[in-house]
Amino acid sequence: MADTNSNANTPHSAAPGTEAGTRTTGGGLPSPAREAGDRTGLSLAGAVLTGTVALYITLVAFGNITDFGTNQQFVRHVLAMDTTFQDPDLMWRAITSHALQDATYVAIIAWETVSALVLIAGTVLWAVGIRRGGLTRARWVSTLGLLMVLALFGAGFLAIGGEWFAMWQSKAWNGLEAATRNVTVAGIALLVVHLGAPARLRAGTEERAGATVS
Repeated sequence: MADTNSNANTPHSAAPGTEAGTRTTGGGLPSPAREAGDRTGLSLAGAVLTGTVALYITLVAFGNITDFGTNQQFVRHVLAMDTTFQDPDLMWRAITSHALQDATYVAIIAWETVSALVLIAGTVLWAVGIRRGGLTRARWVSTLGLLMVLALFGAGFLAIGGEWFAMWQSKAWNGLEAATRNVTVAGIALLVVHLGAPARLRAGTEERAGATVS
C-alpha cells in the first residue's frame, strides 16, 4: 500500500510562491527580520523626506520674515490682479486694499512658520522613534505638518491664487510652477510617511488569524 505521507519529510519541499530556504511565518508571510528591515528603510525615508520639507519651509518662512518686501509685492500684485487680462467678469474679485493685502501676507508667513515648527518636531520624533521604537507620534505629527504645506500651496496658491485671482494669466507675478513643485514634494513625503503602516496592520491581522486557526 502506497505511503501517502512520503512527501511530508522531504527536506527541500517549499510552500507554493516561496523560495526554498526563505524563512516565513504562518500564512506565507515574510520573516520578522525581513519585515523589520523593510520598516526601518521606510522609517528612514519618512524621516529624511519630513526633514527635507521641514528645512525647505523653514527657509521660506525665514526669507519672508527677513526680506519682507520682496514677496509682499508678489502678494499685493496677485490679489490686486493688476497684471492679469483685466477681464471685467473677473476683476470684481480683486483686493486693492493694501491693509488687506498685507494682512494676507502676514497670515501666509504665520502659516509657514507654524508648518515649519510642526515638521521640525516631526523630524525629531522620527529620529527618536527609529532609535527607541514607536513611530505613531512621528507619523501623525509629520502628517499634520505636511497637510499644512499642502493646504498652503495647493488650496492657497494653486486654487485661490491661481484660479480665483487668475494668477495663471500673469507673466510677471506667477507662482504656479513653484507651488506645484511644493505640492508634489509634500505629497510624495506624505505617501512615504504612511507607506509602511497598512502593511504592518495587515501582517498583524493575518498573524492573529493564523494563531486562531491553529
